[in-house]
Amino acid sequence: MNTVLFRTVPINSGDAAQTVTFDFEGRQLHAPRGITVAAALMQNQVLHFRDSPVSGQPRAPYCQMGVCFECLVQINGVQNRQSCMTTIEDGMVIRMQRGQTTFTVIQTGEAQ
Repeated sequence: MNTVLFRTVPINSGDAAQTVTFDFEGRQLHAPRGITVAAALMQNQVLHFRDSPVSGQPRAPYCQMGVCFECLVQINGVQNRQSCMTTIEDGMVIRMQRGQTTFTVIQTGEAQ
């Protein structure tokens, strides 16, 4: 049984105003304007978005609604962006998120 999980959305190549160009890992890719980063990557056959910080195993979008955090990528230099919750924009630079990332701890209030 051959099951297709995702259907490619056809792009009218004559209507450049309806498409965006973005960079993923050094490759110039194209997608319809208005879809999510996750959808744009999957439409371009990208199915490895990040590596698990625990096991190093490849991860890809799962829930597509911002709950599972499997779709984290780096967008324009900012880590930990949920690609399923971010709309693709022309000129975006997207990178895979590999392993453990760093966080800045901001302490507010008085010290106890």
